[in-house]
Amino acid sequence: MHRIYFDNAATTSLDPKVLEAMMPFLSEKFGNPSSIYSYGRETKMAIEMARKSVAKILNAHPAEIFFTSGGTESNNTAIQTAIRDLDCKHIITSPIEHHAVTHTVEHLDNSDLVKVSYVKLLPNGHINLEHFEKLLSSAQERTLVSLMHANNEIGNILDINAVGNLCKKYNAIFHSDTVQTVGHFPIDLRNTPVHFITAAAHKFHGPKGVGMLYINENVRIKPFIFGGGQERNMRAGTENLYGIVGFAKALELATENYENDSAHINSLKEYMQAELIKTIKNVAFNGDVNGQSLYTVLSTSFPKTEKSEMLLFNLDINNICASGGSACASGAEAGSHVIRAINFNPNQITVRFSFCKKNTKDEIDLVVKKLQELI
Repeated sequence: MHRIYFDNAATTSLDPKVLEAMMPFLSEKFGNPSSIYSYGRETKMAIEMARKSVAKILNAHPAEIFFTSGGTESNNTAIQTAIRDLDCKHIITSPIEHHAVTHTVEHLDNSDLVKVSYVKLLPNGHINLEHFEKLLSSAQERTLVSLMHANNEIGNILDINAVGNLCKKYNAIFHSDTVQTVGHFPIDLRNTPVHFITAAAHKFHGPKGVGMLYINENVRIKPFIFGGGQERNMRAGTENLYGIVGFAKALELATENYENDSAHINSLKEYMQAELIKTIKNVAFNGDVNGQSLYTVLSTSFPKTEKSEMLLFNLDINNICASGGSACASGAEAGSHVIRAINFNPNQITVRFSFCKKNTKDEIDLVVKKLQELI
C-alpha cells in the first residue's frame, strides 16, 4: 500500500521544480558569495535575486528580508533582539504559540529580563481581543507582542491587522510567527502593521534548514549571530546558498498556483470533515474549523476507547502519516500544550490531519475507512 501523507503542517515534500532550481548551486556554482572573483559574484547575485523575488511577493523592501536557518532561528532573533535592543521589558503572548516562541519567552522570563503576560483565549481558540487591549493599555513598560498568524495545530488564523493596529496605538513592537501562512496566503507587508514576521521554506514545498526573517525598515537591531557580516551584517555565517535559492523558488511557485492549490486543498479539508461526521460517532473538531482557519489543517478529536488510544501508532502501521499534536514535540509524551489550553477533555484523542496540493479524495476515503476500523 502506498504511503498516505497527511502531515503537511509538519513538513512538505520538496517540489521537483525547486530541486531543479537548487541543483546548479549544489554542483558547479559553488563559489563563496563573499569572494570577490566572478565565481563568488555569481552566487552573491543569486542570493540577491532571491531576496528581491521574496520581497516583491511579500510586498516588502529587499533590505527588510533576511535569510536564516528557519522559523525557529527567525523567531528567536526577533524576540531576543526586541528585548536586547528595542528596550522591551514586557512580553504579551498566548499559551498556544509554537515552542520556538514559548520556550524563548520562558527563557527570557526565567532570566528575569522581562515580565510576561498571557492573553486569554476564547473557547474556539482565538485570542480574546478585549483582554489583549486591556493588557496592552495597562502595560507600564515598552511591550513586545508575539502572536502567531496561524496556529500550527488547530489552524486558527489571527486577525493580524486588528492586533497590529492595537500595537501601533500603544506603541508596542509586534512580532508574528507566520510560518504556517507564508507560502499559503497572500501577505502584503506594506499594508500590515507588523515589525517582524518569519517563514520556513519546508512548509511550502521548499528545502528544510532555510527560513526568512522580515525586519521592518523602521526597526534597528544588532545582529543575533556575530562574525563575517553576511546578510547586511545581520546574520553572520556563509549563506545557505542552495537553500536560499530553493526558498525563493518555492515561494514563487506557491504564489503562482495559489488560487488552484488553495481551492483544491480546502475542498479536501471540507470533504474529510464531512466524511468523518458521517461515519464516526461523536467526532469533534478543534479550533474555529469552518471560520478563520487554515485550509490545510483539520484538527480532529475522536472519542477515547481502548482502540483509539493507539490511534497514531495504528495509522502509522497502516502507512498513514498524521500527527497527535505538533510534530516538533513528538516523542515527548506530554501531549499538546495547544489542545490542553483550548479543549482539555481527557476523553478525547486528538489527531491533526494536514493536506497539500498532492493529496486526493481517494486518499481521504482510504483514511476514513481505516479510521472506522481503528475506532
